[in-house]
Amino acid sequence: MANIKLTADTALPLRVKIPSRTHTYGEWRNQILLLGVDSLVLVTAFLMGHIVSNWWFNRPLLEDFFNEGGAIGQIRLALYLGVIAVVLIRFWGLGHYAYRKSFWQELREILTILSIASLVDIAIVFMAEDSFSRTWLLATWFLALLLVPLIRISAKHALRKAGKYARPTVIIGTGKNARETAAALRSDPLLGFDVVAFLDPESQASPQKNYLKLADKFFPIFPITEEPEIMVSRLGHPHVVVAMEAEDLSLHREMLERLCLCCTNLNLAPAIRGLPIFGTDISYFFSHEVLLLRARNNLARFGSRILKRIFDILVSSLSLLILSPFFTYLAARIRLTGGSAFYGHLRVGKGGKPFFCYKFRSMVPNADQVLKDLLAADPKAREEWEKDFKLKKDPRVTSIGAFLRKTSLDELPQLWNVLKGEMSLVGPRPIIESELARYGKQAKYYLGVRPGITGLWQISGRNDVDYSERVTLDAWYVRNWSLWYDVVILLKTVRVVLQRNGAY
Repeated sequence: MANIKLTADTALPLRVKIPSRTHTYGEWRNQILLLGVDSLVLVTAFLMGHIVSNWWFNRPLLEDFFNEGGAIGQIRLALYLGVIAVVLIRFWGLGHYAYRKSFWQELREILTILSIASLVDIAIVFMAEDSFSRTWLLATWFLALLLVPLIRISAKHALRKAGKYARPTVIIGTGKNARETAAALRSDPLLGFDVVAFLDPESQASPQKNYLKLADKFFPIFPITEEPEIMVSRLGHPHVVVAMEAEDLSLHREMLERLCLCCTNLNLAPAIRGLPIFGTDISYFFSHEVLLLRARNNLARFGSRILKRIFDILVSSLSLLILSPFFTYLAARIRLTGGSAFYGHLRVGKGGKPFFCYKFRSMVPNADQVLKDLLAADPKAREEWEKDFKLKKDPRVTSIGAFLRKTSLDELPQLWNVLKGEMSLVGPRPIIESELARYGKQAKYYLGVRPGITGLWQISGRNDVDYSERVTLDAWYVRNWSLWYDVVILLKTVRVVLQRNGAY
């Protein structure tokens, strides 16, 4: 975090002082450093691939790689250096060094570029039909795919810890869009944008709007009482993000024009809530001040739906095959509590079609009667149930059931629902018919896709997230679906389950 000082000098229109520094030099230093790290990692992967190849064939590990086919080894090295040069140029062109990108967006681009480069490199070597070791080739690109993102993340962490990567950031705007923008920036520390204050474009600040609270932290709000370029200079030239509401942009057009002149990099966070964001294309028009955004509803495309279904079938069938011994063990343990090991509850599926959602039974056999008696006798429990359709202290849950719920193992039988086509690996949480009314106008998003075993709700706090936020998360997922986001959610689900966050 940058060294930010808060003073009580009320004579100053600003009370946040950000030490001045040459951001241009710092940014160039970071760019060259990250480029150098990537270059070194890619060359190291080539050398380590040689070591792995020698180990595999029981040869001396440090045998000179130029001996691998003589001149062919040198030609192979030259070809590899040419490929990684193209990779690095592509990284630079996508702004991996000059700009800040969110972690998952940057990781997707890294893996995509390296995968394409590896396929091209492998194709060239195989078509050349030379004597170069294929094991060396495959090991090299496997290590590159593993090490490049890992070492780059480590380098950014090291720079941030040394105070060389974080950039003090001020957000212009104080409305909902500004708050959501700040929350998004703070959710990804590797971006390096440390939000320190909000600037109110209105020249007169209300006494009730001195501070804005986000999560557990308060941020000062200051009115813009002087020329924007002067204010930016007095702040020490922080990173500026404009996140005003749509109706305010036209009112402060002159201020925005002046900010564009005095800020080398100005970020705009337009208020476009409710529209698909992922994969949005931008078009410009010569001599016109028009920006055309092309939003895509990916799940409305036939190809995307087929891709998602193929992914579901492959992963669910493989998981069922691998986990079948574990399923047998859990089923035997559950039967000891009396009753069946499995439980099917009627849920609403795609298009409103009902289906039985399978789970390992985690409750006593007469669970419905126990719940009915509890709600009739306990007003607090009834209020909690009517709010979220869940109970933190549920008397229906057995001892083994409590463990299954805490670890989310009770939901593993839903892999069979996925294989049958009733559910997806990732999607909105399956609900009962009476819950559908709580989705309101957002119900169309839920009904448009298959419910999922996991989803944004599960990785965002699960039962600690209120129902309205759950609906918002489900709608966001449907609007912005991509296979990459499904993979990200599955990876995050593993971490959440291991940490047991928000589960009961």
